[in-house]
Amino acid sequence: MSTPLTLSASTRPDGTAVLAVTGEIDMSNAAALEEALSSTSEGTVLVDLSGVEYLDSAGLTVLFTYASRIRLVANPLLEPVLTISGLADVATVEDESPS
Repeated sequence: MSTPLTLSASTRPDGTAVLAVTGEIDMSNAAALEEALSSTSEGTVLVDLSGVEYLDSAGLTVLFTYASRIRLVANPLLEPVLTISGLADVATVEDESPS
């Protein structure tokens, strides 16, 4: 059974590709995240994780795979995970903007 995950791709007016992720990223749906990232255009992709409530090692593995071409927006729940895993050392991690 797959865990709920919503992926929404868009492009900002400045041409930046954005992938908004909502829900939980785990081994049951990490392939969907990988597919979404692999299908984005070349260049940097802003991956908005502000709506992610859970991220396991399968999700981290996907993010590490694309670390050289992603910028991450993280909520306070995920920031320690990204730091401790080392992902924050190889990819840009930004705090979520206040709404």
